[in-house]
Amino acid sequence: MKTDEQKYQNIMDHVGSLRLRENPSGFFQNIGKHYSGTDWRGYETFIGTKLFYSGHAEEMKNNILNSQSVRNIIEEMAEQKTIQYETEQDSNKKKKLNREKFKQTCIQKLNTMASKIVTHSVTTMESKRKLRWMALMTEIILARLYDQGIYINKNQWVELRRIALIAEKNKQPLLLLPSHKSHIDYMVINYLMVRLGFQIPHTIAVENNNQSALFGSLLKSVGALYIRQEWGDDVLYKTIMEEYFSLILSNGLNLQCFIEGTQSRLGKLLTPKLGVLKMILESFGKGRFSDCYVVPIAISYEKTLELESYTDELLGNPQKQESLSGLLGVAPVLLQKMGRVDARIGKPYSLKQWVEREMKSRGHVDLVNDNENKTMMVKSFAYQILSDINAITPILPTSLVGTVILTLRGRGTGRNELVRRIDWLTEMIRAKNREVVKFPNMTTDDLIDRVLSMHKHLFGQRQEQGIIEPTYYGTDRFELSYYRNQVIHLFIEEAIICASLYTIIKKGGGQLDQRMRFYELLKEVTFLSSLLKMDMIYKPGTIEDNTRRTVQWLVDHNVLYFDQENDWIGLSEVERKSGRENYDFLCFLIWPFIESYWLTCVSLFALTPSPLLPQNQSIFIDSRVFMARTQALGKTLYFQGELSYLEAVNKETITNAFHRFEQEGVLLRNQYSQLKDSWSEVGLNIDYIPERYNGVLVPRGRLWELAELIGKFRREGKNRRDNVAVSSHVLQMANDLAERNDSSTLRNSKL
Repeated sequence: MKTDEQKYQNIMDHVGSLRLRENPSGFFQNIGKHYSGTDWRGYETFIGTKLFYSGHAEEMKNNILNSQSVRNIIEEMAEQKTIQYETEQDSNKKKKLNREKFKQTCIQKLNTMASKIVTHSVTTMESKRKLRWMALMTEIILARLYDQGIYINKNQWVELRRIALIAEKNKQPLLLLPSHKSHIDYMVINYLMVRLGFQIPHTIAVENNNQSALFGSLLKSVGALYIRQEWGDDVLYKTIMEEYFSLILSNGLNLQCFIEGTQSRLGKLLTPKLGVLKMILESFGKGRFSDCYVVPIAISYEKTLELESYTDELLGNPQKQESLSGLLGVAPVLLQKMGRVDARIGKPYSLKQWVEREMKSRGHVDLVNDNENKTMMVKSFAYQILSDINAITPILPTSLVGTVILTLRGRGTGRNELVRRIDWLTEMIRAKNREVVKFPNMTTDDLIDRVLSMHKHLFGQRQEQGIIEPTYYGTDRFELSYYRNQVIHLFIEEAIICASLYTIIKKGGGQLDQRMRFYELLKEVTFLSSLLKMDMIYKPGTIEDNTRRTVQWLVDHNVLYFDQENDWIGLSEVERKSGRENYDFLCFLIWPFIESYWLTCVSLFALTPSPLLPQNQSIFIDSRVFMARTQALGKTLYFQGELSYLEAVNKETITNAFHRFEQEGVLLRNQYSQLKDSWSEVGLNIDYIPERYNGVLVPRGRLWELAELIGKFRREGKNRRDNVAVSSHVLQMANDLAERNDSSTLRNSKL
């Protein structure tokens, strides 16, 4: 059996000592090797369809522009414009122009537009010299930032190589679907593909106006495929992109897509964006390509480069649009040493076989014309990918230490207790057959020192006179929550069950007072799981089957007991004697998200018409204005002790909560678009508008009942007031916000 040293490999160990100051001669020798294309750097042999030859880009452009689908849409659009023009002429009784001449003019204009779109989007993968130069720059940057290297599981890459050889033989592509935590992801994956001898992928990237033109051009030369952030109703653009993706896949060229759509600012996986996956499944349904191999990829960092800016954005501060070139162009960034990167890939599988399995269970689905069932298939595919990524995501020491610090009661913890809890968490993760990254010859004490040294601004240590032992605590709990969220997917079902049981446990009493029947628990679990489904990724299966399986896991690990004969569930004796530490740990994981949804629900009271307006109709406010109000309310409640977690105020989770309440018909949204700008307004469903008494909001009605229902899962504590006081105080603040909703505010609510 292979040891960990044999199983894992640092693929950058050859450049570890080749930094300019440490080894000038080695540094310049490495540059020479890249320039001359020595060994793998030459990229002369790789697995996959031929790339990097003169004329590749022009060939792809011509194939897109001359494709039947693009020609048809141009013909159709020109015909529509001609009919519209004829109608206008008839109504204006102006002299008619030659119809065919007008239509040909439209076709010429549309051809010009199509050519510009294609030229902007198509990659220019023709020069191996540029590829070698970019590989060198990537190597230097990664060696500077992640000085401990990039670690891979060799067995996973051996399997990928086997699959890639089969795909190459059949002219089939790999569909690479990575997690997205950082701008660095793109560099890491491309470097791995070049270093290990695979065809580098066409990588779908959203246009960024802050990206320098030169750097953007260089990225296109190594596979960056730029698409618009918003497509709107531009059918020409959509048709061109569909054709381009189809050509890439049908030619056996690898395609890479970050299905979260943007970098995760929370540390956990985001709700997937379905657009590109939908086009891929449609293309497969049309028979444009015979098959491809789906490759889930997870990238984990000991320290995430953009974390500080992520925190600013989540707190509602003005967003700074970043680009890879801008980020790396800041000199202090390249002086940081941020540990190591761990890259893992899941077992590749055939898209064709996945579709066949789905259709066997769902029945046949027309992937081209059956929009409703096709959407269900796309969602199923997207969440399967996210589940696959979660299953292979390695947990690094920063996540272990951060999670333990944030899930302990009290202000801090001693060294021995910190070691004990990290060891327990490591054991629990491995009990789920998930990977905790091992550092050879390092004890838990050593790992703690490593994390504290690397993240000085996240952790504090008290060791002044008069303290018996050094005490550790989190100094920036908001940033630290990013690393805790990298663990939450491992225990999400357990956390939801524990939070559901908390509705009875928080009332106190003995064991007989703190228990629930299974189906009572299932009712609470069903509600909470449904509420949080925009933020959490659950395992496949029915809610009852998953709950029974998870309860059994908690019983096996002495957190709960389950008297199956009488159907009672409660805390185990072992857990009671230990002070509920493991049970509390699981609750602490989920409580910040519950707080976010409760805060969002309470904020909806501020969408009530002011006393000066009619109370029987919905009023609408610009969604950006209302987000700012919700975050202001949350920060106020936090600093006044009525909200337990500042991270509950984060914009990402609140946005998901808005969408969730919209799905349930509580919140209404009007969407607008004008030229390149788009915005929305939100309002409260009339059935949820609360009552007023003498002009003041009162705590009753459907919205209040929903807030109370969510609130019962929240953490109780000495900083929380009793329910009557909280309802009065919180409603007063919401009422103050609602009173701003006079007619002049509504007219000018758009930022």
